[in-house]
Amino acid sequence: MQKLYPEIKPNQTHSIDVGDGHLIYVEECGSEDGLPLVYLHGGPGAGCEKSHRRYCDPEKYRIILLDQRGSGRSEPHASLENNTTQTLIDDLEIVREKLRVDKWIIMGGSWGTTLALAYAQMHADKVLGLILRGVFLGRKQDIAWLYGEGTRKIFPDYWQEFILPIPKKERENLIEAFHTRLTGQDELARMAAAKAWSVWEGKAATLEPNPHVVEQFSSPHIALSLARISAHYFINQCFLEENQLIDNVHKLEGIPGIIVHGRYDMICPLENAWTLQNLWPTCELHVVRDAGHSASEAGIIDALVKATKEMHQLITHDCTDPAGN
Repeated sequence: MQKLYPEIKPNQTHSIDVGDGHLIYVEECGSEDGLPLVYLHGGPGAGCEKSHRRYCDPEKYRIILLDQRGSGRSEPHASLENNTTQTLIDDLEIVREKLRVDKWIIMGGSWGTTLALAYAQMHADKVLGLILRGVFLGRKQDIAWLYGEGTRKIFPDYWQEFILPIPKKERENLIEAFHTRLTGQDELARMAAAKAWSVWEGKAATLEPNPHVVEQFSSPHIALSLARISAHYFINQCFLEENQLIDNVHKLEGIPGIIVHGRYDMICPLENAWTLQNLWPTCELHVVRDAGHSASEAGIIDALVKATKEMHQLITHDCTDPAGN
């Protein structure tokens, strides 16, 4: 069973002005001469974590982390202004050029897979490979699964807590009801909605209850950006055409992909990854039999660390450290 690499600190950090009043936090870790890899966090709005530095061998990878608009250490915090899928794609290009990266591997989890696929379909010539965990395709059915008639049937107790901030008469359209409160002027209502939204996702993310994940999601800083930005994206259908990522899979032709997906993922069902992999000949799917959605679960960590080793071999043809060792 593979574990995360030891903790490392950034070699450099940057605050990059991408326009529209947004400053994007970026950090570089690992080897300056290593294979470039950029990690895309989930949410939208969750921000990067220290653990995201640790899926790759720091002696072989140049690891780039960034907090997307409004997330984590980027400023302004929880901002929805000029915050769309296209602006996030444009930000990635600004960061790539600023850091003088010719091509890079894109690694992402959950919403990060959505952004990774959208970016790769638009800038395939800049992508060496894709490593995806917990695929989210941004379709109406994917949003409805988590905030409608899907996940609630698995976790009815968590669901009951989730909808408490919303009056019964407004529960027919929960995303709209939460969006109204998360963008309103009532600070108490805003934070109550943010915590309910974020904790719901945290509780549903793991196969077994994990209080550490729930505690992280309930942090006010994370909860506010995660809930506000997610509601903003979901009420706008992720700023994607329906089925856009599936309809454009052909644009990934020749790009190697590795998907890691928990069999019991209740946030992004395995069908998402299965559908994508079946349409993408150069992609392989690893189903983790004893995991849900969270990147912190042991089986997911094992598969992701193996994936970064395998991808390094695919790109560099370096067989000195076989995947799985």
